[in-house]
Amino acid sequence: MESILNVLTAISEKVMVKEIAGPILVICISILLNGLVKNIVHRFFHIDKKKLRTKEEKRTVTVVSLITNIIKYVIILIDVLIILGIYGIPTASIIASLGAVGVVLGLALQDTLKDFVSGFFIITDNLYRMGDWIEVGGFEGEVINVGLKTTQIRAYTGEVKIISNRTVTEVINYNLSNTLAIVDVPIPYEEDYETAEKVLSELCVKLTDTLDKIRGTVTLLGINEYNEKGLIYRITVDTVPTEHYGVQREIRKQVKIALDQNHIKMGYPQVVVHNGKRV
Repeated sequence: MESILNVLTAISEKVMVKEIAGPILVICISILLNGLVKNIVHRFFHIDKKKLRTKEEKRTVTVVSLITNIIKYVIILIDVLIILGIYGIPTASIIASLGAVGVVLGLALQDTLKDFVSGFFIITDNLYRMGDWIEVGGFEGEVINVGLKTTQIRAYTGEVKIISNRTVTEVINYNLSNTLAIVDVPIPYEEDYETAEKVLSELCVKLTDTLDKIRGTVTLLGINEYNEKGLIYRITVDTVPTEHYGVQREIRKQVKIALDQNHIKMGYPQVVVHNGKRV
């Protein structure tokens, strides 16, 4: 009876210490390790979730999230291999099999892997971010989602184009720098160009103080060209990225108001007829 009791005690101790306590210990250590690594990564990139983030900080958060997820899955994989080893399952053969399976999957899913790699570099290299206005392959619109596999772009008319990240070889990003608002003002040849120029100059000073979404001063460059409408004056100003269309519309409105108040006509195409013949 005593010998049987000793055997049962030894078996229970082995089970408790190895098969049960071992995996629990591995999981607890992994949770602590994952938390420690996550905290180190957040401190390295100076991430503070309690503060409002700029676009640059949001991009950093995206990169940090990607890194921490990769680390988490690596730790999980290592845990599984260690726990299998505790239960006596040969992990060496499993690792070798995973290598062979990985090669097969890599060949079968090479386009998907290219998408993942391209998506990673799109995020880390800051080619574009959510909210940016870009043009890819002739399609122009706002980036509404950036993933590791695909990018979603919405045109101003509402269409959404989903493109594979591996196909993004050339991209125009309109948000990386200021955009330029350009307004051409036609003044007929018969009008007093000096008075017109003075009115436009005074308007530019006023618009510099009143317009929203501009960077710098509204500038009257002077006469840009001559055509059938008359003398063409050009007004320019730097704007917040992608806001130049709205600024141009407001400038055109204010130009019309200012010219009307000073009784100056705007130019338009005219046809001159001499002796009944069109010239």
